Amino acid sequence: MDFSFSEEQNILRDSVRRMMDKVATPEYVRRLDREQAYPTELYDAWVELGLLRLPFPETYDGLGGSVLDMVIIAEELARKSADFYMAYAGSIFCGLNVARKGSEEQKRYWLPKLFSGEIKMSISMSEPDAGSDVGAMRTTARRDRDDWVISGQKLWATGAAAKNNVINVYVKTDPKAHYRQGMSLFLVDNDTPGVELRKLEMLGRRCTGTYEIFFNDVRVPSERLVGGENKGWDCILSGLQAERITSAAGNIGASLACFELAVEYAKERKQFGRPIGFNQAIAHMLADMQAEIEAARTLTWRAAWMVSAGKDALREISMAKLLSSEAYVKAANMGMQVMGGYGYNMEYDMQRHYRDSRAATIAAGTSQMQRNIIAGLMGLKA
Repeated sequence: MDFSFSEEQNILRDSVRRMMDKVATPEYVRRLDREQAYPTELYDAWVELGLLRLPFPETYDGLGGSVLDMVIIAEELARKSADFYMAYAGSIFCGLNVARKGSEEQKRYWLPKLFSGEIKMSISMSEPDAGSDVGAMRTTARRDRDDWVISGQKLWATGAAAKNNVINVYVKTDPKAHYRQGMSLFLVDNDTPGVELRKLEMLGRRCTGTYEIFFNDVRVPSERLVGGENKGWDCILSGLQAERITSAAGNIGASLACFELAVEYAKERKQFGRPIGFNQAIAHMLADMQAEIEAARTLTWRAAWMVSAGKDALREISMAKLLSSEAYVKAANMGMQVMGGYGYNMEYDMQRHYRDSRAATIAAGTSQMQRNIIAGLMGLKA
């Protein structure tokens, strides 16, 4: 089995890494985390490099990239900050829903705006009583002549308040039907009358922003309905595997950043006349960290290859999401231990990874939900 990347993919990795090194300097990343400011300059650099066009069909001026290409990008963005991957992924996967399920008119209207950076996109699905349990969704949309009127509350909406953002909101359009037959997807500008955004104070991943959204009889024209009435579940499923595998790759990139910080510190920090990395207790922690990260990374690449080859990779993706997210948590925790007081200091980056990593086992499907999926595929359904 060949795990090497093509020459074009290596060029892609190098170009993304150079751009990230140039724009996302340590000072820039720390400032955004401190000020809880959106990475506008970095997003503009992604647009300029063509990263927003990468996974879209050439028919719509995309670059026709594969899931493997997306894995490469996710790793490189998250090496600087897992939050940067969230800002990028929101636009990409919402846009891909339009590309897969939207009408021809919607594709021709929305995709050029997304590629040029004129708009951003974010997803809004979770609610106070509906997280992993999508069926508990209570936000609704009802017909009113040629429009729809959305009412309800959403929670944990990443990047919802970004400038010129279009919220991809999932709502119940047939409250009496099962959620798989009664849910729809609408595109709502975040400055639409009746949309109220409240930024939430979060422990980590603070620059892209996490929001609570209130939809107070928000009027949306019919052309903002994607995929057809009561077809929202189809929109969710259409991109779920690619979304989760690139989420896993983002965890890997952030884990690698923790590992590199810890190794560098262990080589430079001297106690009792020699680098602390020469002590077996420290060296073994770093060896365990690298082994766990590389195991999760290899599984992630294999799952991405299966998706790009058109194979059903639900099991492999679920395992990759599970292992990569927990590897990030462990890497940040061990990195803090290796760096001691410096890791705990806000002037150093390890404490940010420690805060950011705790969301990895929750977002994009909790570790417990991944274990349920894996067990279910064994025939062990509760």
